[in-house]
Formats: sequence, structure tokens, C-alpha cells
Amino acid sequence: MAETTSGGNLTKTGPQRVRAWAMAAGDALISIFFPGDCRICGQFLADSRRVPICDDCFRSFQRIPQPSCEICGRPLPGLARKEGEPPLCPACHDKTYAFDRARSFAIYDGPLVKAILLLKFEQIEPLGRWFADRLGELVQSEQESFNADVVVPVPLHRQRERERGYNQAALLSKPLAKRLRLPHKAVLLMRTRARPDKRILSLEERWESVRGAFATRPGSQVDNLRVLLVDDVLTTGATLDACSRALREAGAKSVMALTVARALRNPLPSANEW
Repeated sequence: MAETTSGGNLTKTGPQRVRAWAMAAGDALISIFFPGDCRICGQFLADSRRVPICDDCFRSFQRIPQPSCEICGRPLPGLARKEGEPPLCPACHDKTYAFDRARSFAIYDGPLVKAILLLKFEQIEPLGRWFADRLGELVQSEQESFNADVVVPVPLHRQRERERGYNQAALLSKPLAKRLRLPHKAVLLMRTRARPDKRILSLEERWESVRGAFATRPGSQVDNLRVLLVDDVLTTGATLDACSRALREAGAKSVMALTVARALRNPLPSANEW
């Protein structure tokens, strides 16, 4: 029978750990002798690699174009502004978000969508580490704006995490925390209300589904912390906003957010675009 931690998460017993190790070792040997195909485009991988994605697909990921919003990182092509004014999207001009700053590695489109799905549903940890390295580069490029005390993944609801067996955001946040030499606090934040069962949500439903859906775990020390929040995709910013509000209410000094991908869409239900 699996052991249970104080936080309610299941841990592997001795025999389970041995089986998991044996399976991982077997997979590694298979990848050496039978490299296989790229999991995105199907191209044959001539060499063995831990991340089953070819170099062409990696190169196809579209980096966020500039200029972009100084706060949420949304691309702002053709934005006209007065000299000296920071570039702000309509949402951030109206101070919509509770986070201080958000940045994303690339645009949520094409091959990157498939890569995110691999991370989300197949738990490919080496891919999580590859993305974590890219997020680490973003932090280094804006080091003064991303000073943090702790790294926190956006949590799944306990039922969803139990079904999936892991939280894909933690596949990013844990190696990122190691790279940045910061504490990783996966249990600091929790989701108290599950996402609706509906597969596709409208903008209004996205914002409503996360309103008040997150809270800091009882007993967590958040006062005066600078939190680096990590997730896989920024679609509307509603989830990052809800997490940031929970952290702020608990006393966090600041909240910065990082995601692998960023959707190019109007993030608000009734925003008037400039």
C-alpha cells in the first residue's frame, strides 16, 4: 500500500520505487538502441536523446515579438506611444492583473502546442527541464525585475492531480528553482475549487472559473515573500491573476509570473482594444 504524506500526496513504496527505476532504466536503454521519431513532426531522430523532439521543431518555437507589454508581456505590434512611456496593453493600462510582471518563452501556436500537450499529459520530465532552462534565460535577461525568494507552481485541484498523477507546472518550476538556486514550494498555494468540466470555456467563463479558486495553504509563511509563479500557458492571465491575488492577500511582497507559452488573443471579456 502506498504511503501518504502529511499533505495528502501519495508516495511510492519500496517495491514501487524499484519498479519505477527499472522502467526508467529500460526506457533509457531503448532510447539508445532505438532512437525513434520526433513526437511532434514524426521526423526520425538519428541520435538518442532524452527529449523526443527534433532540432527543427525546437527551432520552430516562435519567441514573443517585441514590443510587448511591460507588465503582462503581451505582444503589441504597431503600438504608438509617446517617448518615455512604458508599453502597456489595454488590460494592464487598466491595472487588471494582481501580478507585478509576467513573461513567456514563446507563442502558443503550432509545434509548441503539441510540446505543451506532451508535457501536460505524458509527464516527459526532460522536456520540462528544457523549458525550465528557457525560463531561466528569461529571468537572467530581466534579472532586476525578477528578483524572487521562492518558486511556486500554479497548483491543480487535488482531484485533477490525483487523476493525472502529477502537476505539469511543477515539471517546470522544480528544475527552474534548482537552476535559480531558490526554494521550491509546491505546497504553498492550493486550488480550492475545481475547473468546470466543460472542455472549452468562453472568456467570461475562464475568468469566473478561477475567481477565488486559489488560497495559500494554512500554516504557510508568505509574509513579505517575493514569489515567482510558474505555469505552462498564459491564455487570458486569469489563473495567474487569481493565484497572485491569493498570495497578495496572504502578505506576499510581490508576484512575478513565468509561462512557457503565451496565447495571442484578447484576454478580457469586454476589453476595448486600442
